[in-house]
Amino acid sequence: MITDELQVITPSKLSVENVSKEFQVGHTKVVALENVSLSVAEGEFVCLVGPSGCGKSTLLNIIAGLEQPSSGRILSDGKVVTEPGRDRMVMFQEHALFPWLDVLGNVMFGLKLKPGLKAAERKEVAMFYLKLVGLEKVVDRNVHELSGGMKQRVALARALAPNPRVLLMDEPFAALDAMTREQLYGDIQSIWAARKKTIVFVTHNVREATCLGDRVVLFSPHPGRIREEFAIKLERPRDINSVSLASYTSEITRALKGYTTKEVSE
Repeated sequence: MITDELQVITPSKLSVENVSKEFQVGHTKVVALENVSLSVAEGEFVCLVGPSGCGKSTLLNIIAGLEQPSSGRILSDGKVVTEPGRDRMVMFQEHALFPWLDVLGNVMFGLKLKPGLKAAERKEVAMFYLKLVGLEKVVDRNVHELSGGMKQRVALARALAPNPRVLLMDEPFAALDAMTREQLYGDIQSIWAARKKTIVFVTHNVREATCLGDRVVLFSPHPGRIREEFAIKLERPRDINSVSLASYTSEITRALKGYTTKEVSE
């Protein structure tokens, strides 16, 4: 079993402690998350995987401080998270770029979160991250002129530019075609290797999670619970089509199908 190879990693950059989340839908109470606990180490790349409705995006929003848990708490560097902060930046499925700003302007806008930077310093930092994502030659392009993959690269540069301690990514590649996704898998691995950011990445794509993550955390739905964790012991960079990666993917997929089937039957 892959799970037998998990290592205890300390200290924790992020700690999720017995988090539950309930929503009121009309007269019905919906439990999105139930007693979820998770530790993420400094510089670790953790992927949260599960079917729709398992609460993985809800958990990401709670870590970001965009939502509050019904019970339990989130700790970032030992401090309780109660609101959004510069230490935790979010990259969503939709790029959410400002159409009235060019590429450089969008990344520089994110640097307004860094007080004390002069305009020239913001531009220098923005250019560094645009070069990191391979867009230094299109800095004056408007958003509507960019492909889907380029827009996501701009969104990634904007999220990285304020130098957050933690990057939270919510299915950022789901809307892209397969070829563009594979290019971005290489990009994000290179950026992670260069910057060693702590990343929590939400996806429903098991192959994607296995390709990117140090650890894959498997959720089951109704309510959302962590069912199993898998350490991915593969060297980087990883090829999503490799045979060694496929064996991990198959084991995680079997576990996911088993938990989903069990939840439905119950």
